Amino acid sequence: MIQNINKYFSDIYFNLHPTQEEVISHQSLRILQTVQKKQYVMIRDIAEQLSISHNTASEHVKKLVGNGWLYKERSEEDQRKVYLHLTDIGSEILKKNTELDENKLQAALSRLSANEREKIVEAFRLLSEVSK
Repeated sequence: MIQNINKYFSDIYFNLHPTQEEVISHQSLRILQTVQKKQYVMIRDIAEQLSISHNTASEHVKKLVGNGWLYKERSEEDQRKVYLHLTDIGSEILKKNTELDENKLQAALSRLSANEREKIVEAFRLLSEVSK
């Protein structure tokens, strides 16, 4: 069953993924995803999430800030805390590299019945919920 799910997911991703325009590492994508999915992310959270040193995480973040994909914001309550946020460009880069192409997805879904489309959405919703 797991092999089938992985094969189907791989096929879906291969066929419906947008064309990549930017060169971005897997680790950089994981950092952008972490910032997007979690609230109040700091460099130490990135280091923990990726199982890397604080210094390595800091270097990765510095690069992403330099690219204009992330920005830092110091906490008003505690000036020692610096939170990371996605820029609009960072959000767009993340979308292009982690989501399916909406036009390709719409074309594929249009070949299914309304009932089949509902089943697909429900299956992805359930899998998303239990994966958290």
